Amino acid sequence: MFADLIRRLTDTGPAPLPDTDARLALAALLVRIARTDGDYSTVEIDRIDRVLANRHGLSPADAAALRRDAEALEQEAPDTVRFTRAIKHAVPLEDRTEIVESLWEIVLADGQRDDDEDALMRLVAPMLGLNDRDSNFARQRVEKRRG
Repeated sequence: MFADLIRRLTDTGPAPLPDTDARLALAALLVRIARTDGDYSTVEIDRIDRVLANRHGLSPADAAALRRDAEALEQEAPDTVRFTRAIKHAVPLEDRTEIVESLWEIVLADGQRDDDEDALMRLVAPMLGLNDRDSNFARQRVEKRRG
């Protein structure tokens, strides 16, 4: 099912992915960050569903379906670079800060920051065109919203 998408993710051509593929790439990246600490918890799953629903205007059922597809894709995709490249080509730079905030939402969802999650965030933010400072500001905004 995902072979064609994985082929498009690994293609070196400059053509951006269709919106549906970019959504799936983002969802898979959210799943990957949630699974990084080895504890893919219900609170993280629920947060992913909410992020996807809010970002894409999806119903709860459609967001959950997208997340389930992303879970399968995340297991098949060889590395994180594919997802970030797809997102970087599909999302304008000024909107990628929201992507990093969404990733921090997932990292912080269970109330614990894991070293592996932090390391992946330090890797992903620059791949999306943001520096560590911007990523830290994004994290602080998420923490402030969480109260």
